[in-house]
Amino acid sequence: MKAWQFTTDAYPKAERRAAWRDAMARLRLPIGDLPPADPFHAQVSSLTSPMGVEFSRVSATAQEIAGRNTDQPAAVWLALLLEGEAILMDGEEAVAVRPGDIIYGPTGLAAALRFDTRFRLLFITAPRVALDHRLLAPVSLKVGCLPAAGGINHVFSGLLKATAEALDDLTSDQLRPVELALTEFLVASLALDGGPAVQGGAAGARAVQLHRICQVIEMMLAEPDLTLRRVADEDGVSPRYLQKLFAAHGQSFTGYVRARRLERCRADLASPARGQLSISEICFRWGFNGSAHFSRAFRNQYGASPREYRRAHAGGG
Repeated sequence: MKAWQFTTDAYPKAERRAAWRDAMARLRLPIGDLPPADPFHAQVSSLTSPMGVEFSRVSATAQEIAGRNTDQPAAVWLALLLEGEAILMDGEEAVAVRPGDIIYGPTGLAAALRFDTRFRLLFITAPRVALDHRLLAPVSLKVGCLPAAGGINHVFSGLLKATAEALDDLTSDQLRPVELALTEFLVASLALDGGPAVQGGAAGARAVQLHRICQVIEMMLAEPDLTLRRVADEDGVSPRYLQKLFAAHGQSFTGYVRARRLERCRADLASPARGQLSISEICFRWGFNGSAHFSRAFRNQYGASPREYRRAHAGGG
C-alpha cells in the first residue's frame, strides 16, 4: 500500500500554513482561509489500498475545507467526524455535523466544511468505478450527511471509527474486508438517505426491491449458474420484471453481475493472500466460465489485463 504521513511540527511556524495547504492538495482537498492566530497545528496519516481506496486520518486546529477541485478522478468521498464539531454547507443549507456523523459526496461538487474548534476526522475516497454499479442512482449522488444516532448509520460509523483508530497498524490484506464492507454499508445507508428507496409509492418500493435483489446477487456471485431466472425465482418475480427493475436504473442484469464479478476478481488479483491462485482459478472462483472471456472483460473494465493488474498491484501489506 502507498502510505505517507505529515505534520506541521516538522516546519518553522512561518511555513506551516503553506505546508499544510500542500499536504491537503495531496488529498485533493481545497483549503479556505486559515486562522492567523497561533498555535496552528495539523497532521495527516494516509494510505492508499491496492484497490485504490484512500484512507486518511486528519487532525488540525480550526479551519475551513471549502471549494471545488475538478482536477481529480471521479470518486466518492466520505468523512467521519471523530472529534470536534463542524458545519457542512452544500450551497443550499447548513447542517451541523457531530462526532460519529458521516458526510459524503461525489468529487467535483462544491461544498464547504467549517471547523470552529480543533478536530479529528477520517477522510476516505473511493473510485467511482468500484461503486457506480452498486449505487441505485449514481448520477444523482449529492453531498449529504448520515447522522450516527441509530440504525445502519450507527453500525457504519462504528466500523469507520475502528478503522481510523487502527489505521497505522493495518496491512493491505487486513484492510481489504474493510473496503468490501465500506461499499455495502454506503449502498445501504444511501438507500435510506434521500435515495430512490425513500421516495415512497411505487418508485420507492421498486428501489427497495432492487436493493434486496442486489444483496441476493452478492451472495450468489461465485455460482456459475447464477441466471436471471434463478434470481427472479428467488425473489418471486418474473424475469421480465427483474429486467425492467435494472433498466429503470440504467443497468442490465447481465452487466451488473459481470461488473460485480470483475470487482471480486480484481480484489483477489491485488491480494497477497490470493497470490497462490492462478488467474484462471480466480476467474472460475467468481463464476466466469472462460478465461479468455474474463480477460477481455477485465481489460475493458480496468484498462489492463488480469496479469498486468496483478503484477502492478499485488505488493503485499
